Amino acid sequence: MQAPNIKGHIIISDDIESEVSRLEEELKPFRVVKFIVMGEIFKLEHAKAVLAESYISESNTKYIILGASDLSDVAQNSLLKLLEEPPKNIEFIIISPTKSNLLPTVRSRLPILKINNHHIVHELDLNLARLDYKDVFSFLKENARVKKEEAKELVQALFHRAIAVDMLILTPLQLDNFDKAYRLLSLNSRPQSVLAMLLMSFARDK
Repeated sequence: MQAPNIKGHIIISDDIESEVSRLEEELKPFRVVKFIVMGEIFKLEHAKAVLAESYISESNTKYIILGASDLSDVAQNSLLKLLEEPPKNIEFIIISPTKSNLLPTVRSRLPILKINNHHIVHELDLNLARLDYKDVFSFLKENARVKKEEAKELVQALFHRAIAVDMLILTPLQLDNFDKAYRLLSLNSRPQSVLAMLLMSFARDK
C-alpha cells in the first residue's frame, strides 16, 4: 500500500479541528494518530506521549498530527530530534494558529503551509502531474492581474491540487517552494514571479 502524497509539514490555521477532519479524510485508509490540545498549552507530558507513539513500529505509513493553540518551549525542544530524524514510516503534521507559537528550530525542521480558513479553496483545472511549459505560460497569463491575497489562495489551491487530486509525491524542493511562496508574497513580491517559481518546479519539457 503506497502512502498518499502528504509528507510531514506544519500547517498554520486558525481552525485546527477543521484541518484535522480534512487530513483524516485525505489520509484514509492510513492510520492517523491525533494529539490535539485545545484550551490549554501543549506540554512536556503531551510531547512524551507523541514520542512513545512514534516509536511503535509500523509496516505502513502512520501520520501523527499535533494540534494546539499554544505549545510550550520545553515540549517543542523535546521533539526536535524526532522531527529531524523520524522513525521509519512516520510522518508528522503540526497544526498551529500562528507561526510565532513555534520555535525557529521546529520551523526549520518542516516546511510551513498556511491555510486561509475564510475562503473556499479554488478548484484548479491544472494537472500538476502532467504540467508542461505551455501550461505554465497559460496559467500565468490567465492570472496576470492577481493581487497578493488572491495569489496566496492560488498557492493554497496548487498545494491541494498536488497532494489531494494529482496525488504527487512532492520533492523537498517543491515543498520548500510552497513555504517560500507564502513568505515572498507576504514581502510583496510580484505574484506572477512567485507563481512562476512554484509552477516551474513541476513543469517538464514535452
